[in-house]
Amino acid sequence: MNGLLVGRSAELARLARVLDSAAAGTAGVALVGGDAGIGKTRLTAELVATARQRGFRVMVGQCAELGDALPYLPLADALRGAEPAVREAVANHPMLGQLLPGVESAPSSGLTQQRLFGSLLGLLDDVQPVLFVIEDLHWADRSTRDLLVFLSRMVQTERVCVVGTYRTDDLHRRHPLRSVLAELKRLPTVTNVELGPLDSGEMSDYVTTLGEVDAQQLGVIVSRADGNPFYAEELFAALSEGDSLPDGLASLLMSRVEVLSEAGQRVLRAAAVAGRRVEDELLREVSDLPLPEFEEAVREIVSRGLLRVDGYGYTFRHALLQEAVYTDLLPGERTRLHAAFAGLLTSPAELAHHYLAGHDLAGALAASAEAGRAAERLGAPAEAHSHYDRALSLWDRVEGAAELSGESRAHLALRSAITAADSGDIHRAVAQLKALPPTSEVLERLAYYLFEADEDTAALATAGQAVESAEDDVALGRALATLARTLTWSPRHRELESVAGRALETARAAGARDAESGALLALATYVEHQGDVTRARELVETAAAQASGDLAMDLRARFHHARIHYEQGLLAQAAEIADAGIRLASESGLKWSTYGTDLRFLRFLIHYVAGEWDQAEAVAAGFGARVGTTAEATLSSFALFIEAGRGLPGFESRLAWVRPFWSDPLVVYMSRALAAEHALWNGDPEAALEHVHATLATLVPGDAGHLRVAAIGLWALAELGRTDGADDLAERARFADDHGPIGQRGQLGPEGRGWALRAEAEWHRVHGRLDVGLWRQVVETFDYGFVYEAARARWRLAEALLAAGEREAAQAEWELARETASKLRAAPLERALLTFGRRARFTARPSSGGEAALVGGVASAGGVAPSDVGLLTARETEVLRLVAEGLTNREIAERLFIAQKTVSVHVSNILGKLQVSTRTQAAAEGRRRGLVE
Repeated sequence: MNGLLVGRSAELARLARVLDSAAAGTAGVALVGGDAGIGKTRLTAELVATARQRGFRVMVGQCAELGDALPYLPLADALRGAEPAVREAVANHPMLGQLLPGVESAPSSGLTQQRLFGSLLGLLDDVQPVLFVIEDLHWADRSTRDLLVFLSRMVQTERVCVVGTYRTDDLHRRHPLRSVLAELKRLPTVTNVELGPLDSGEMSDYVTTLGEVDAQQLGVIVSRADGNPFYAEELFAALSEGDSLPDGLASLLMSRVEVLSEAGQRVLRAAAVAGRRVEDELLREVSDLPLPEFEEAVREIVSRGLLRVDGYGYTFRHALLQEAVYTDLLPGERTRLHAAFAGLLTSPAELAHHYLAGHDLAGALAASAEAGRAAERLGAPAEAHSHYDRALSLWDRVEGAAELSGESRAHLALRSAITAADSGDIHRAVAQLKALPPTSEVLERLAYYLFEADEDTAALATAGQAVESAEDDVALGRALATLARTLTWSPRHRELESVAGRALETARAAGARDAESGALLALATYVEHQGDVTRARELVETAAAQASGDLAMDLRARFHHARIHYEQGLLAQAAEIADAGIRLASESGLKWSTYGTDLRFLRFLIHYVAGEWDQAEAVAAGFGARVGTTAEATLSSFALFIEAGRGLPGFESRLAWVRPFWSDPLVVYMSRALAAEHALWNGDPEAALEHVHATLATLVPGDAGHLRVAAIGLWALAELGRTDGADDLAERARFADDHGPIGQRGQLGPEGRGWALRAEAEWHRVHGRLDVGLWRQVVETFDYGFVYEAARARWRLAEALLAAGEREAAQAEWELARETASKLRAAPLERALLTFGRRARFTARPSSGGEAALVGGVASAGGVAPSDVGLLTARETEVLRLVAEGLTNREIAERLFIAQKTVSVHVSNILGKLQVSTRTQAAAEGRRRGLVE
């Protein structure tokens, strides 16, 4: 590789900016594409040198042209060649250690791939700042592609820079990397750098850095190289050695090979069959040359720059050279060399590759089956599925296939289907399972995946068949547990309790812990919706107390254990349980798994409800705003709670990132309901109503989510002074309170009861009734520990008390609400309370000097008459004040950042409430009543 970088300053600057951002705490990913030989490796080498100068740890891994044979090859390569500090840190992440030579893979315990991904995130966090380079992504295995997508989405605030290189000329229309690149290039964290050919001036400069060259030779090289630096190097080398220049790069490369001695060519051909890199001892064995002759041949090859010494082995100077030599092999020669490698290797994946290429079908079948099992243990389900499928494709062509593979065809096909599902291809798994003999084990998995694919009716029927065909108690326990799960939301849900009870009895007798936990959780869900929360809590506590052997099940149990305590208002216990679950997820590398993520957002909600808003904001900072998937958008939506409550400036930006995922009901419920609150705090009740109606359209009738959303919608109607639609919103809330999602009233927790009461109180407020008793109930219900909602309810209670003439009691509630808002730094609520306090002419409690201070610093002898408190909403009061200043509707809209149409609605409401007909009369009447100063 030439020491000087020519013609790539702009591209290097772009990569350097990604590195700079990572150093500053904004992680980034760069994808470097270009034709073979265009200089991708040289450019990344320059970036690596820059990163090391800036104190970055550096990890570099290389993909190999073995298809999906070797999962995580570049990660293993990067760890194997990492600097000592990184290798030491790997010791704290055993899942990663399994990728290193000499470390046995532990048996798979579920979610192995997610554990591996989580462990890598943990390692990067431990050694940051870090640059991780993955070269030749066009050869990446499926798991490595998945890992790249995972890192691109998950690293956001870490000091991590990930760079991947790939050949653009290798990406045919159906290449698996094409869809990955298209997905990644849409992400804001990803920078795309395309390397084009060097122009003639840059190429001339580059060639002159290679050595002495006359003008004629320079012209020949520049014209023939076509802007490709590697081609230029080969042309320069050929001219320097006095060789003629054949047409085409492949011919040029082979012309340099053909000048080698016969032994040298023999060794190089063997190296080409091994791939881009080969160990010295292995190459010597396959070459089958006497040691002195082998060493002389290798010395010759290295001296001509065709191979480079790499640790205890050799690497081709460029992948194009390896490809050219391999392509030039005769068919029989290629087969014999692959067979020779197969006789010496021990890695099942490599054995499968060489056996197949060497036409040893029996060896390929046995090695593929073992490679599938090894890939499962490593957490590479896609590669496991590929290996199993290859073994199955060879089955009918090999005698004694069952003995060679170590298992029956049916069991191997079942493993293939399960790994297909584990890699995300549920539909492939379903298709494979449907083609198998319908044993109980097959039917149970089929029912489970059908339920995952939302084919509930088929899942229920299949689960029933699994129960009927069970041949032993273990199979029966698992089939019954899956049947109970499929009954949960079906019209036959009343059967669930007896089925789950039978599943528990059978699973316990058989020692099937996973089936026992599954049955406990299904039963807990059912009895919770029946209103027996105490029993549900006991059931999930039992499930959480035991290890099922399935980490996904264990985390699910801990999540529901914490969730039930949270929903019942037992916040301290919920926090303790959630913290333990988060520790388990982190220790097992499952922080980013489904339930690992669920536990973290639940912990965020516990902080939020308990009034621990600084901790909540710190947790929310880890919920990336730049989202690219539905799961990320869901997690990001939770951060909107604290951003809306505190009026933080990042709300609008986060909402904009989430907006493309409003096709998902949960994302809509989370983000649009909070967008409605945000709009209300910012004086746009029309926009709030739009969000409310969009959210309600996604909810199932009776869903408890109607309570909160309806209450927000009624708040918006009260601000607008309108009653149309109020009865419908109230009815939705009442129906959810009375019936639940399955037509049967469950037991609402204190938060649910609080929202039901608030919806009722807001409905009365829309109709002009400030019900002291009802608002007091709202306060008392939210006072179980929901600090913010209790304060918001006190605001409305204070208004109702003042309207009822209980001024002292109103001020007491107002002061409690202000104290809470101040502690939480809930700026929108603080502003609303100050506005109300000014209108009510509340005075702060006497200071130590005995003097009272008037809210807002404005003196008044009288204040607002009790009958006028609550007459105008906070927004209407602001509009009236601006009307009194003589502003037009357009000017008011600009001042308050709301629509001119909304201002017009407010003005009409004000005229009606004050019983006047002109803006001038409204201003005068407002002053007379003390509503404006």
